[in-house]
Amino acid sequence: MTVDAPRRASGTGRPERVDELVTLGWALVLACFAAIPLGLTIWALLDAAGRPEWAWALTGRRRVVWMVLIMFSALTVVGGMAVSVWYLTRVRPEVAATESGV
Repeated sequence: MTVDAPRRASGTGRPERVDELVTLGWALVLACFAAIPLGLTIWALLDAAGRPEWAWALTGRRRVVWMVLIMFSALTVVGGMAVSVWYLTRVRPEVAATESGV
């Protein structure tokens, strides 16, 4: 009984199975990075929807406008990131402070 050597992928010098695992690993890393803009957009949208209307009114902002901005900006990655980050860093603290009575 002889044991065959593992097949080598062309030109890499590594077994074919290792190359498949490396490719899978890179695909998972890229998928995680691609999910960041979507996650930020969903977070911003859910946060805006969950704040009471009176807190928005007291800060002089409109919840509907921000929700529409977040939804439509999500159509592009850069726009979605920009509007979501702006909301989460500039608008959300104001509305949250008003809601908590600070």
